[in-house]
Amino acid sequence: MPSPSTLRVALPLPLPRLFDYLPPPGCTPAATPVGCRVQVPFGPRTLCGVVVEHGQGEPGVALKTVQAVLDAAPLVQGELLASLRWLAGYLHAPLGEVLAAALPAALRRGEPLPDSTRHGWVLNEAGRTALAAMRTGKPKTLAVLLQTVHDEDGLDALQPGWRTPLRSLRERGLVERVKVGSEPPFSGKGDADPTFSPNPEQQVAIDAIRAADGYTPFLLDGVTGSGKTEVYLQAIADCLARGKQALVLVPEIGLTPQALARFRARLGVPVHALHSGLNDNERAATWLAAARGQARVVVGTRSAVFVPLPEAGLLVVDEEHDGSYKQFDGIRYHARDFALVRARALGVPVVLGSATPALETLHNAGTGKFTHLRLRQRAGNAMPPQVRVHDVRKLRLHAGLSDDALGAIRSALDAGGQVLVFKNRRGYAPVLLCHDCGWSAHCPRCSTPDKPTAMTVHSHGKRLQCHHCGHRKPAPPACPDCASLGLQPQGNGTERIEAELQSRFGGEVPVIRIDRASSGVRDALQKHFDTLGHRPGILVGTQMLAKGHDLPNLTLVVVVGIDEGLFSADFRSGEKLAQLLVQVAGRAGRADKPGRVLLQTHHPEHPLLLTLVQGGYHAFADAELALREAAGFPPFAHLALLRAEARQTEPPQQFLQLAKTCLRDADVELHGPLPAPMPRRAGYVRVQLVVSARDRRTLHAALAAATPALYAAPEARRVRWSLDVDPLDLY
Repeated sequence: MPSPSTLRVALPLPLPRLFDYLPPPGCTPAATPVGCRVQVPFGPRTLCGVVVEHGQGEPGVALKTVQAVLDAAPLVQGELLASLRWLAGYLHAPLGEVLAAALPAALRRGEPLPDSTRHGWVLNEAGRTALAAMRTGKPKTLAVLLQTVHDEDGLDALQPGWRTPLRSLRERGLVERVKVGSEPPFSGKGDADPTFSPNPEQQVAIDAIRAADGYTPFLLDGVTGSGKTEVYLQAIADCLARGKQALVLVPEIGLTPQALARFRARLGVPVHALHSGLNDNERAATWLAAARGQARVVVGTRSAVFVPLPEAGLLVVDEEHDGSYKQFDGIRYHARDFALVRARALGVPVVLGSATPALETLHNAGTGKFTHLRLRQRAGNAMPPQVRVHDVRKLRLHAGLSDDALGAIRSALDAGGQVLVFKNRRGYAPVLLCHDCGWSAHCPRCSTPDKPTAMTVHSHGKRLQCHHCGHRKPAPPACPDCASLGLQPQGNGTERIEAELQSRFGGEVPVIRIDRASSGVRDALQKHFDTLGHRPGILVGTQMLAKGHDLPNLTLVVVVGIDEGLFSADFRSGEKLAQLLVQVAGRAGRADKPGRVLLQTHHPEHPLLLTLVQGGYHAFADAELALREAAGFPPFAHLALLRAEARQTEPPQQFLQLAKTCLRDADVELHGPLPAPMPRRAGYVRVQLVVSARDRRTLHAALAAATPALYAAPEARRVRWSLDVDPLDLY
């Protein structure tokens, strides 16, 4: 019996293999090209997978038949498919799961390809009739714009947050959605902006990127406010003028509206967004528009690194040091690192920009792997902020703020400036404590007898929430142990600081809190900034506010508490804290107004603070790299983290002991199995094994030899386990 021709399908399953299926009746494998999605039976389920090979089945082996071919042409092909194969090999992850992570959710589920036609909005006859009688407000402002057709990308730039007033106009039957023509050709606007005159360092960077021939990785290392975005815009304009596509990665959804508005205003072509704030159809439409070459500029967050770029010309990774580029569950990829891989495969330059580059990136620049471009001065007439380390020992604090800090806030507001009060802890207070007996509120799902996990106080003491697993419950009216009424929130979060500042300044200026709780809905961050405008006011927030936002009227930054980051056991904690402090300090004084930064601390003589204040980030980075080299930590070693978790203690230990046995003969160092730094989360006991090697090739050879046995082991079916190559967080 001859071997049947088969389709080899990658399915979204935690199994490191492909699955053979027969083509649909009447079809040959050639009629279903590699890269097409197919619908296949798998046990009692029906799954959507991707054809990655054509093969020959074994004679006499019964195979199931593909139920439906979902695409007439390959969806994942060429460079993107090859890069995803590389990623699966590098992460030692199943190809089917990697492909599923790369596809937008709608396409992953097997839904039809969305319409990538551009749409716009315009007033209908009823809207034109009603316009004159409309009351002043955002719906009328939008209606005035919609007297002529405006596409949705253009509305993002003209009236951020336009979707809410549009909903009002739609409900009243005053507007209609219409198709608009193809994207306009590049106008060259970015090259001809009369307001931009690059300084010598910017010009050197622009010229270097323009002159790059093929794959060239650049580190654009510029202080905050040095005009890195202007360099990006000039490089993108040159890319568009050559008829190529550009992809820009930004670290957070909150950056996207601001970046989109600036890019759209300057480049003269529609700029497509791709981030989690869009619905599934919008994300799929943008992904498909890029695949068809219709989207010439895509700005997106981490997952945008997977968009197809058939006419690629440039990749940009803004704030390349940011930890949000790392995926911490599922397929644990790093978008910055994968952008480098894709740029090499595509043969195009890639620009990594940051005021506080990751130590690995600085090391690569120092060894000549990356071209190092420096921007040492702020753009225009802006001056670096004055930084003062404020010793708060023995001082009375008001929700964490000293009298000096409150006085500085008053002075900044009286001078017409804006103030950023930074506290990297959301909620009202980190702990609820009984003042009489010492009881404190712990999460029942994340605590162990040896290591309790505190629940954070929210809603001014009314609600408790675990920030690790999400468990919530009302705050008790009395102490569960001693029945005392002396329950007190201990410490300060953004809610408590906001309440304190509202009581002192709320009658005079807006006090706006920006954290995950207050900015969880679409366009929320932009709405907060719109509410503040350019008038005097106070922003209270977490690290969301440290990420590249341009606030020209901000003259004072008060950092409320940094001490908890000075003594962490994580070897990356110093790097993360230094980056955070430099980034948040860089929000001050970005225009013609001088800026000040007040760092409150109980440890004013800590070496990290002294090095940062006296020598800047690069002095810290040099010292930290020397320590890393002496200790054998990345970038002078390469790590992988194997973690297993289960309801009981024994299964994770048994699984990781098996892993240790599989790795014992390799030339690697093994640390563990040991309880994770957070030994229990959401009811699961967590145990980990750290694998370290001086050479990357040695590490991957060891993992490649061991992982097949781990996938096949009976112990693996009793645990949830993961392998994180190049982990950023050992927590």
